Amino acid sequence: MAISHAFFRLSGSFVLTLMVGLASTAAVAHCDTLDGPVATVARKALAENDVKWVLPWVQKEDEEVVRRTFNQAIEFREKEPEVQQLAETHFLETLVRLHREAEGAPYTGLKPAGTDFGPAVPAADKALQTADIEPVIELLVKKVEKGVRARFTEIMDKKEAYTPDDIRAGREYVDEYVTYIHYIEQIHDASKQPVSGHFPESE
Repeated sequence: MAISHAFFRLSGSFVLTLMVGLASTAAVAHCDTLDGPVATVARKALAENDVKWVLPWVQKEDEEVVRRTFNQAIEFREKEPEVQQLAETHFLETLVRLHREAEGAPYTGLKPAGTDFGPAVPAADKALQTADIEPVIELLVKKVEKGVRARFTEIMDKKEAYTPDDIRAGREYVDEYVTYIHYIEQIHDASKQPVSGHFPESE
């Protein structure tokens, strides 16, 4: 019994929602790495001496703290290299911590560059750089198709082994059926969910 490939042609909205719903841990976590988006924009702000680059990454009520630590980092550029590094690190840690708090996520320190969060998040970031979402769609289509096919194969095996006289086999079939249906249902529900930001703008 074949599954039509057309079933797996996901819309752009579904792609983004699926990334949030199925890979939310990675999507949130990569913001606290030294090569993540927050650290990258922080270095850009320091290089150009312009704090406005980082302000969109925090809530409005946190702007004052960010501006203060940014100004300290700029001021201490004239100090010894060790002092300069400490000031810049303090700015980065403050920025990442406040951004994480706005997402409702804990801050557990800066993670090293190159931390592996799987393929989805790097692919999503690269798509923004190249203005090409197709590799992300292809990645997710393959992931979803693999999951659906695997669960379909498992339940068909249980179905073929199931007879009314074998209650144990029947229960194994029911367990596999529930897993299969819920998996399909979660994917379908994700495709209908609206995509929104991680925190509202304060008045």
